[in-house]
Amino acid sequence: MDGKDYYQKFLVGDESALAEIIRLYKDGLMLYLNGYVNDLSLAEELTEETFVKLVVKQPRFFGNASFKTWLYTVGRNVAMDHLRRSRGKDVSIDDCPEVADEEQDLERSYLQEEERLLVHRAMKLLKEEYRQILWLLYFEGFTHKEAARILKKTTHNVETMAYRARKALKTKLLEEGFVYERL
Repeated sequence: MDGKDYYQKFLVGDESALAEIIRLYKDGLMLYLNGYVNDLSLAEELTEETFVKLVVKQPRFFGNASFKTWLYTVGRNVAMDHLRRSRGKDVSIDDCPEVADEEQDLERSYLQEEERLLVHRAMKLLKEEYRQILWLLYFEGFTHKEAARILKKTTHNVETMAYRARKALKTKLLEEGFVYERL
């Protein structure tokens, strides 16, 4: 069963289906939202708010994209609404406070491989839009089309941005002395 099936079961009254959705998507969604707010505690709150929105508003899932794409879009909208309310305007992640040590611990357990951790750290040095596209495509496994839906861009824009983001990441990794034959 996937998220779509669990969501359908939840909508007809199966409370355990919501628990399964949370189990499947909570950690990845939280780390994705952390890319917007740069505060792991706040990202956790926004993740919870996203799931509360599923319970209270029960938004309709049309199936135009995968359930995960749809859920991450809902989460992104929750994060953007929060940023607009708290700052009165769109905010760059670079303007937010430093990432807590707690985030690094969670990332280490989530990524589990030293190479992936180094890549993640190098990503923090990239522009916000590059971090977001790389996270969606390579850590969350979204297609270019799904990432385009989440970011509200065209597929061509996402493909171009992904190319530039990979190139920028490679440059950062090489500056840090990272040597890997598949770069």
